Amino acid sequence: MAQDVVHSRPLPGGASGDLVNFSRREAGWEWMGLSVKRFSPGEVADFSYPGEETAFVLLSGRCSADWGEGEHKVGRRQSVFDGLPYALYLSPGKRAHFKAETICEIAACHVPSSEKFPSRLISPEDVAVSLRGGGNASRQIVDIMRPEFPADRLIVVEVYTPGGNWSSYPPHKHDVHNPPAEVDLDEIYYYRMNKEGAFAHQRLYSADGSSDRMVTVRDGDAVLVHDGYHPVVAGPGYDVYYLNFIAGSSRSLAITEDPNHVWIRSSWKEIDPRLPLVR
Repeated sequence: MAQDVVHSRPLPGGASGDLVNFSRREAGWEWMGLSVKRFSPGEVADFSYPGEETAFVLLSGRCSADWGEGEHKVGRRQSVFDGLPYALYLSPGKRAHFKAETICEIAACHVPSSEKFPSRLISPEDVAVSLRGGGNASRQIVDIMRPEFPADRLIVVEVYTPGGNWSSYPPHKHDVHNPPAEVDLDEIYYYRMNKEGAFAHQRLYSADGSSDRMVTVRDGDAVLVHDGYHPVVAGPGYDVYYLNFIAGSSRSLAITEDPNHVWIRSSWKEIDPRLPLVR
């Protein structure tokens, strides 16, 4: 596969199945595989990735989840724009069992790990919400698994960007292992959008100028960031969500910002009043 964008598979309304599914080998990188699945009411699924830790994020719907500690009812939001998430961290070698109560969609990212951090449910009350940037580079951050969360590799973040705004800005990169200044991280951007026809652009460019390309993404697409800077802009009129899964050489968010654009911070006076998009 080894490409920048993985497009969502079209499924008829209400039909269950894979929306996105790739292994780290298919992605052409070292760390992450991703599966996004839709389940019909009553449908069950078991997940187990031997030798890998897994983060599950419930994108929408309600279900029961059992990871060896009894059945728990999880899920509140009807879409990613309808509230804060439930998530599950699953230790390597453990099994997670889900049973859908409504139509629900779950994103699962798994990475190699030999550590044995305990499996743990993350509720909407456990996540940290903040606003970042300013002006038309304002966005909302929902930290699900920060670097201090007890896990081996995975970091998980949700980002909400109002229509017309820039995100992941000033542009930053994390492709050099030079701690504490920067660490080498692969990153998945999994997109959802609030209206039919919505789109966003993501620029992918290298520090030395040897590569510079723009990709257009729509609802359900995933962008695989191997290296370089990777800012995002949401199409005017269309609010954009992306789910970041991050893993690499160190469990850190140490980045380098593009020095050509750092000056923009001094121009920011206030956060976009449309934020927060989700409460």
